[in-house]
Amino acid sequence: MGTNGKVIKCKAAIAWEAGKPLCIEEVEVAPPKAHEIRIQIIAISVCHTDTHPIDPKSEETFLPVILGHEAAGIVESVGPGVTNFKPGDKVIPLYMPQCRKCKFCLSPFTNLCEKLNLDKSPVVDQELMEDKTSRFTCKGKSIYHFMGISAFSQYTVVSDKNLAKIDDDANLERVCLLGCGFSTGYGAALNNAKVTPGSTCAIFGLGGVGLSAITGCKVAGASRIIAIDINSEKFTKAKALGATDCLNPRDLDKPVQKVIIEMTKGGVDFALDCAGGSETMRAALDCTKVGGGSCTFIGVAVGDKGLTISPLELIMGRTINGTTFGGWKGVDSVPKLVTDYKNKKFDLDVLVTHTLPFDKINEAFDLMHQGKR
Repeated sequence: MGTNGKVIKCKAAIAWEAGKPLCIEEVEVAPPKAHEIRIQIIAISVCHTDTHPIDPKSEETFLPVILGHEAAGIVESVGPGVTNFKPGDKVIPLYMPQCRKCKFCLSPFTNLCEKLNLDKSPVVDQELMEDKTSRFTCKGKSIYHFMGISAFSQYTVVSDKNLAKIDDDANLERVCLLGCGFSTGYGAALNNAKVTPGSTCAIFGLGGVGLSAITGCKVAGASRIIAIDINSEKFTKAKALGATDCLNPRDLDKPVQKVIIEMTKGGVDFALDCAGGSETMRAALDCTKVGGGSCTFIGVAVGDKGLTISPLELIMGRTINGTTFGGWKGVDSVPKLVTDYKNKKFDLDVLVTHTLPFDKINEAFDLMHQGKR
């Protein structure tokens, strides 16, 4: 292509300051270096994780930055040493890399990779490329990357270990959701909680991750799926995806976990917290049954102090686990998820609430914060 090896000028949404709206700016995107790939971003979705570096309460701030990590696009050019991608390939960037060589990638028990700095969270890691420099410049200033992706740019550069090649006929406006939200919730139910046929489940938080977790529980064969959210407007969609019961804690005269225990005569087999925050984590753990109940933590709330747990809660047979990216090894698994979507194993269309042009990205964030996406 005519841009191969050249700097590309394009639009990007830059976070210059914490607590302020993103600014649409012209940026310069450098060509990819060794084992890097430059992508034209076609479709993006917004996620609460994208707000962490710009939340005034966050300790994970690095500015200025181009946020965004849930996307799909087309390869524009590749750097030296790249053999598994070519210009024109449809791809999904991955914030969880998979090198396929390290002890984690070779283990069947985790989807972590040594390419990540495992002393940090994926949110604060990968703010620069592997050579510790940025591929973005704006107004003469270097701009940080975000989670190895920076999808809020018309073009971005990623490592070849942070990229999944997908089918040429994939609908990028839908499969972009596989870059985070859907894969996280769906995989949490299947890969981490390991929901079993005939089981009872409780899903806390009905954003994109929670709704996807409902899908995972249904696909796994759960017989009862209880959906919990403080916004009752989300219940119609939850039921369409497989929820059998819906509860709004604000409408109850006792703690929601007690209601669930009464409904299930002792508690659920599996609880998945997709909201984050100590209150919902507490409720999720409390509503699992003694002697085999499992609680999976997915969401992370900025500034939350976490959960205090008594050893007795675990001694009595409950288990707790957590998940990042739904336990998927992305390079291997995301192409298969795209195929499953094409084969109608699950529905991504129902998760799309609004479609906006790129320059309305702050409006998209407003809708997300209002719980309307």
